[in-house]
Amino acid sequence: MKITVIGCGRWGSCIAWYLDKIGHTVTVYSKMDNNNTISLFNTRTNGIVTFPESVKLETSIDVALDSPDVIVISINSQGLRSLIKEINEKGVKNTIFVLCMKGIEIETGERLSEIASKGLDESNRVAVWLGPGHPQEFCAGIPNCMVIDSADENVKNKLVNEFSSDLIRFYYGADLIGNEVGAASKNVIGIAAGILDGLNLSTLKGALMSRGTREISRLISALGGNELSAYGLCHLGDYEATVFSKFSHNRMFGEMIVRGEKYDQLAEGYYTVAALINLSKKYQVELPICNAVYDVLYNGERAESAMSKLFERSLKKEF
Repeated sequence: MKITVIGCGRWGSCIAWYLDKIGHTVTVYSKMDNNNTISLFNTRTNGIVTFPESVKLETSIDVALDSPDVIVISINSQGLRSLIKEINEKGVKNTIFVLCMKGIEIETGERLSEIASKGLDESNRVAVWLGPGHPQEFCAGIPNCMVIDSADENVKNKLVNEFSSDLIRFYYGADLIGNEVGAASKNVIGIAAGILDGLNLSTLKGALMSRGTREISRLISALGGNELSAYGLCHLGDYEATVFSKFSHNRMFGEMIVRGEKYDQLAEGYYTVAALINLSKKYQVELPICNAVYDVLYNGERAESAMSKLFERSLKKEF
């Protein structure tokens, strides 16, 4: 397959490396708008991924959009709408779009597949690629399991068959709402885990995982998805990579917030928690852990105080 990957952060670069590795023809497109991208395009490595010569690096969006079978997008989730608008203006049709970032638009509360589907020509199809794993691990040959989901069954089947290998075992997703919300919200739980680490309360991560999954399952159900999706690879199955891993941006972001230190990497959970709070109000779903993270990040509440409030909530049955 001829594939264009838009976005060359650590995950986008890993996806391009992986798809080339399993035999596809890959072009990576990015604007030369930051030092990391300039360095990657000049040296063909970011310190984690090293592109072979078979991967084409492109700075012209017109060239990058020239008749690929699949366009994979891996950018900041809040920038997806403007990118989709730009792509649509180029007249792209009959193409499969695969969204590999995890988030919810703050202003609208829309899932990323909704934004893409509404903004593209109706001849295009949209899928999402979700689940655990870090570039450092994949590039070291450590395998993992992931999920591909789409409203189009044929597209879903095609992508799972074309993208599966002995490095990534893909599952067929069966709940686009649940998978997208679960994947986005796990980053918020990752920030909460980092806060616990910063407070030397890492032993509470078991409770965080249990209760975090439960509250996200309630939100998924309220949005019309299957609450069991929260217990799958999109959310609970991604906790090791997000709640414990030294490579987790969201976990490290939470820990450094407690320390009062600046974190200069992308932590999608920062934006997602604002979107989740808006959804919780709209659908009247209680999200105590998300609320605690939101209060720390947006209202300046001390992490110790937010944690105390969680313990002071009224006693109730576990399920």
